[in-house]
Amino acid sequence: MTAVVKWLGHGAFEIETGEHTILLDPFLTDNPQATVTADSLDAGTILITHGHFDHVSDAAAIAHRTGATIIAPVETASWFETTQNVKNTVGMNLGGGLEMPWGHLRMTIAHHSSSLPDGSYGGNPSGYVLTLPAGTIYFAGDTALFMDMQLIGRQGIDLAVLPIGDHFTMGPADALEAVKMIQPQRVLPAHYDTWPPITQDAQAWCEQVNSDTETTAILLQVGETIDL
Repeated sequence: MTAVVKWLGHGAFEIETGEHTILLDPFLTDNPQATVTADSLDAGTILITHGHFDHVSDAAAIAHRTGATIIAPVETASWFETTQNVKNTVGMNLGGGLEMPWGHLRMTIAHHSSSLPDGSYGGNPSGYVLTLPAGTIYFAGDTALFMDMQLIGRQGIDLAVLPIGDHFTMGPADALEAVKMIQPQRVLPAHYDTWPPITQDAQAWCEQVNSDTETTAILLQVGETIDL
């Protein structure tokens, strides 16, 4: 069974595996990179890495329309339930795992901040490791470089998605070091070029990864897909 991973722009992704569709950090309505609208997306599961507006802004509307379950750090999940009236939420904390109809989910460390659009506390920011029938994906989320990426990589990562935008997350140099620690088979850059503070030369970064590591870096355009 294959899984299809689509970059929706910024930190947002769609993963289709079998009959299941998963959205990660859907941010489309106010995303200048977006090529699709939030109301065109379907999902059974929505994964949220942290509470910042550019990761949560469309999640509640999609969940209301589709009945999707939102999985998020526990404080963020509670915010969706109590302030956004989302019926199906699951709160998690770092290191926790869940068996899902589509595979296994584990919440990983991310070094960042997390406040929700109304200013309330969003809990610990996170990443996710998805173990699917087709392979294992590591979504780092918004994060700085950290040494435990070596431990994440030890389980064998087929595809890693790393931020390279700098300013709010690690930049290209630290993202290259992350690749060296994780040693994924393939890597996608994300969280860049949405606004001027995070403009980067993603093509140059991919070329450096391909020359300096054994990982294959792939540059997707917004709306393009990769098969796992």
